[in-house]
Amino acid sequence: MISKSKYLISLFAALFLLLLGIQVYFMYKTAQVKKREIYSDVHNRIDDYVDNLENLGGASNLGDDKLRKVFAEFNNKKISKKEFLQYFDQNRKRTQDKLSDYIDHHFAKEGYKVAIRTQYLSIVYVPKNINLIDKPVTLYETRNKITKAGISNTGKWETSSTSKSDKTDQLERDDSFFVRSQTDFEILNINTVVFQNLTLLTLCCIAILLSVLILYIFTIKNLIRQQKQVEVLHTVVDNISHEFKTPIATLKIASKTLKKEYNTEIFPLIDRQISRLEDLMHQLHPEYLTEERSATKPENWDFFIQDLAFTYENADFKLNNSVSKELPFDKKLMETVIKNLCENSVKYGASEIKIDVKTIQNKLEIIVADNGKGIEQSELKNIFEKFYRIQSNNIHNSKGLGLGLFFVKKIVEKYSGKTEITSEVNVGTTFKISIPYED
Repeated sequence: MISKSKYLISLFAALFLLLLGIQVYFMYKTAQVKKREIYSDVHNRIDDYVDNLENLGGASNLGDDKLRKVFAEFNNKKISKKEFLQYFDQNRKRTQDKLSDYIDHHFAKEGYKVAIRTQYLSIVYVPKNINLIDKPVTLYETRNKITKAGISNTGKWETSSTSKSDKTDQLERDDSFFVRSQTDFEILNINTVVFQNLTLLTLCCIAILLSVLILYIFTIKNLIRQQKQVEVLHTVVDNISHEFKTPIATLKIASKTLKKEYNTEIFPLIDRQISRLEDLMHQLHPEYLTEERSATKPENWDFFIQDLAFTYENADFKLNNSVSKELPFDKKLMETVIKNLCENSVKYGASEIKIDVKTIQNKLEIIVADNGKGIEQSELKNIFEKFYRIQSNNIHNSKGLGLGLFFVKKIVEKYSGKTEITSEVNVGTTFKISIPYED
């Protein structure tokens, strides 16, 4: 049973982890798809005005001839590299605010924080295949800087012209340039945007996982509880016969006595033991403590002890019965209290048991003191628990269900009484019960 439970727990844990992995993978793929959708939307909308940058006052506003002239002047060493790069730097600064304001306004409703940058990757003088730049040159970019481009568009275009030589009008020079450009853009707050878009789906996934986890924990707790109940049931089945030994032994002794000699006192004893067997069976049912029985008469206390003395011949039972009137307590319940306390003393090695029964100011007081092994102080708080038995080195030295003192406690509580216990190891144990009543 235990190995099967461990297998089920392991299987449940594996399935839960699998479900968790599926949920995480599903959320990851959904987020990736959402990112692509957002990037695609932004990209399409950016294309519309990237192709018309002249409206923003960009470099294209200068016209192809102007750009080609700048390329040619630098190629012909009419301007320095510093002046050449400064031209693009000034253009970038001049267009930055207008471009940034346009982008921010365009995506303000969606809350996108978009960064754009356009660079010339290479400017090649075609006739001699000479690259005029050794690293990318930024043509324009927004105030928001690119950290990792989400999408990059590359473009190629060629500009060319022929011009006359300075020395003679018949020689012509070809000024052709092949330009490669790249436009990068990035949504800097893409993760936040995606999370906001997937908030409901994320909450649903978390709710599903929590529900499964709670169900898992509840199942495990229920499984553990059932496991304990099964263990208790096995203990009950293993030890139930022991609880019947006392009345059965008493009946056997009575039967032998009858065979040897006729004794009228034996018949009432047999009747009481038969009733006790019935009561012992009733103790295993919840309705036991709610049944109405007859009141306890003064002589009943003597009968209780006589039966014990007849059964446990090696124990010395000394009764001091000071009760002189009928008490409003169920006789069978009082018999259970007395016999359970005394049998508990015998069970744990007592050879002498003193029982004192008396009434003081509308209170019944029962004191059972023995000279047995005693009880450790650490055990005292547990001895009234159901199915609890005192252990020594984790081994039960005395057989029994552990129900005797549990029923004593329940009976005393039924009548609003209280139970006190004092014990000393190798000296003995004393139970003191006080139960109030009304005349």
